[in-house]
Amino acid sequence: MAEANYAISSVGPSDRYMAERVEELLEKEGIHLDKNLDYTAAMLDDDYNVIATGSCFGNTLRCMAVSSDHQGEALMNDIVSHLIEYQYSRGNYHLFLYTKCNTAQFFSSLGFREIARMEECNIVFMENKRTGFKDYLERLRNESVEQLRAMDFDKAATYLSVLESDLNDAAAGADVKDSGVRVGAIVMNANPFTLGHQYLVEKAMEGCDILHLFMVSEDASLVPFSVRKRLIEDGTKHLKGIIYHDSGSYIISSATFPAYFQKGDNAVIKSQAGIDLHVFEGIAGKLFIKDRFVGSEPTSLVTGIYNDIMSEALPKAGIECHIIPRKEFGGKAISASTVRQAIHDGEMDKIKDIVPESTYNFFISDEAKPVIDRICGCDDVVHY
Repeated sequence: MAEANYAISSVGPSDRYMAERVEELLEKEGIHLDKNLDYTAAMLDDDYNVIATGSCFGNTLRCMAVSSDHQGEALMNDIVSHLIEYQYSRGNYHLFLYTKCNTAQFFSSLGFREIARMEECNIVFMENKRTGFKDYLERLRNESVEQLRAMDFDKAATYLSVLESDLNDAAAGADVKDSGVRVGAIVMNANPFTLGHQYLVEKAMEGCDILHLFMVSEDASLVPFSVRKRLIEDGTKHLKGIIYHDSGSYIISSATFPAYFQKGDNAVIKSQAGIDLHVFEGIAGKLFIKDRFVGSEPTSLVTGIYNDIMSEALPKAGIECHIIPRKEFGGKAISASTVRQAIHDGEMDKIKDIVPESTYNFFISDEAKPVIDRICGCDDVVHY
């Protein structure tokens, strides 16, 4: 505990004075203020100066700093304890955090384990479960085995035998390569699923034998995950060799890549995209993924930056990055943003030619009314 009994209080969204003091402290300590925050705490001295701070977004801890004038007083322990208690009160028990490389050891002493680090951005990504990421990788493997058992073609059987073997990852990876089985991946939000998404999956299946399709499962989109998942599966069921995964907290989530869902500056987007890709490299290694497929991005700043970083980073990890030109209709790239805008504007006929029949049938059904109401009630339906 701290040597002095300093007070910790929350900083409300309307408290501009305290928010500015928090930002000043972060800047002084060389930390960039993340715009994606939903809770901020500040520790105050007897003169109401902010001497320590920490924030949350989703199930992550971030923007934590202690004034250099108070180093050695164990104030960071108090800030972290406060944030953990706050997260537990929200029902978040699996926690993640971002910290600088030189403070990762401190958080290790508090029970956090490193998942990925980017020395060039001075960022380490950590979690409070000792075997969290390892367990996640094992879950993906088990899901893959279960779905492969239901597939009836030679290369699926070959891939299954490798995943079920007792070989180490290096030997198993060599077996997959020698067998000629090409394993690819797509990460897809599909908010909602369009003919553009369907085209991307179809093009990916032309380039690989088995495709891991990671569906972004965090409910941070206007179309709920339960709906997005069903529409993805309905719109791709004519293709064989697809293994479906709920992405969980480790791929494009409020933990790894909150800027995907929120506005953020380019520096934040780049660092978060880098972390997300470092995590994906671990996933690819476990499942022997050698190809990742993504659609070109003419409209979304966030996804465009992500694609640029991906095309540079993944080949260094032995993963080929394929950027597929977007499917067009009427001379324009098909996008989920266009679909959402048409729904928002009450122009349902406009979506008929740019979504699969299964997606269209859902949106004209009574079941879709809550989703449509949610889209119509949003001021800005465009993905940044």
